[in-house]
Amino acid sequence: MSDLFASPEAARSGHRPLADRLRPASLAEVTGQPHLTGPDGAITRMIASGSLGSMIFWGPPGTGKTTVARLLAGETELAFDQISAIFSGVADLKKVFESARARRMSGRQTLLFVDEIHRFNRAQQDSFLPVMEDGTIVLVGATTENPSFELNAALLSRARVLTFKPHDQESLESLLVRAEAETGKPLPLEPEARLSLLGMADGDGRAVLTLAEEVWRAAREGELFDVEALVKVVQRRAPVYDKGQDGHYNLISALHKAVRGSDPDAALYYLARMFDAGEDPLFLGRRLVRMASEDIGLADPQALVVANAAKDAYDFLGSPEGELALAQACVYLATAPKSNAVYTAYKSAMRAAKEGGSLLPPRHILNAPTKLMKAEGYSEGYLYDHDQPDAFSGQDYFPEAMGRKTFYDPPERGFERDLRKRLDFWSRLRKERSTKG
Repeated sequence: MSDLFASPEAARSGHRPLADRLRPASLAEVTGQPHLTGPDGAITRMIASGSLGSMIFWGPPGTGKTTVARLLAGETELAFDQISAIFSGVADLKKVFESARARRMSGRQTLLFVDEIHRFNRAQQDSFLPVMEDGTIVLVGATTENPSFELNAALLSRARVLTFKPHDQESLESLLVRAEAETGKPLPLEPEARLSLLGMADGDGRAVLTLAEEVWRAAREGELFDVEALVKVVQRRAPVYDKGQDGHYNLISALHKAVRGSDPDAALYYLARMFDAGEDPLFLGRRLVRMASEDIGLADPQALVVANAAKDAYDFLGSPEGELALAQACVYLATAPKSNAVYTAYKSAMRAAKEGGSLLPPRHILNAPTKLMKAEGYSEGYLYDHDQPDAFSGQDYFPEAMGRKTFYDPPERGFERDLRKRLDFWSRLRKERSTKG
């Protein structure tokens, strides 16, 4: 359910937002998180066991993290204290800890809810450890960021991470139904507009209720909004993610994997999602270029050409016309034969280069621009490939101390099938000529 609670001003004025009026009175009433608060949910089982440990609630906004923390304190009879890492510093933490210690002396434990806990620095996060270890507080931290990257390992080792999921369409619809029951009037939306409203909320329970309130405020007597009218009323096109945070990385990861998995439909969907959320199209162009090299490579040499051309086309045309070129490249890459042979070969060669970075190339392939170098044997014995049968000398070009290595191993797919034949042919010639020599 929603994380919002009515402000004192709103309560005094007699107007309470829907998100506050519909907040659940018990964990059993929480919607959208059955894996946590359902009959067999993790939190339900924890309460039933009579033992409550520290937790990190990880999930997007509007999924009920604050609400569940409050209800959790109520159902376990713990004192509830709440701070926000955005507005709190070291002095605030000391006061909170002192109050919790005083309660502990009187026999009552404190559930301390810390919103945006990832915004505390490392030293501030470490300050929680002693009061968690001695049982002064049960910490419940809420974060929209990946705890693995944003929280100290020491803090994570003492707390269980519970993931809050975005509301699905069914859960959001149930919130709208409850809102209609609470207000005593249906939402003035056509069926397609209602679905569009659910999409605009992007899994955020608070957002769907706020949008519903905007619709009710805007609607005149007997008016029914279609999709186009809804967009004008709420002034909201689509769910937007923070381009520096998890939403950004999750969608670009999904796009990359859909291309790699040869699924043009899924790839187009994630590309469209990112366009719609305001992602920089040139960033997407650069990522497509990377996919062409990493996942297609020489299985289709045109893939890199197409991806580069699409990036340049967008740079030339701008938005929205240039977006079609990126979509074209996306489909081309998704439908191209796949090979990571060059990518794998490059990584192997890089490892070998680090290990044998001081080894000199064999002297016969080094130029001899001075008499001294010529006297030292530079370029001696070098065979000019174009003068040899099949334009192939079969010489060894690796450092002598290293010996021949094989990094590039093309699969029997796409254009690399032809490259495999060439390499096999040269390998046979090399063996024949080395034997004769």
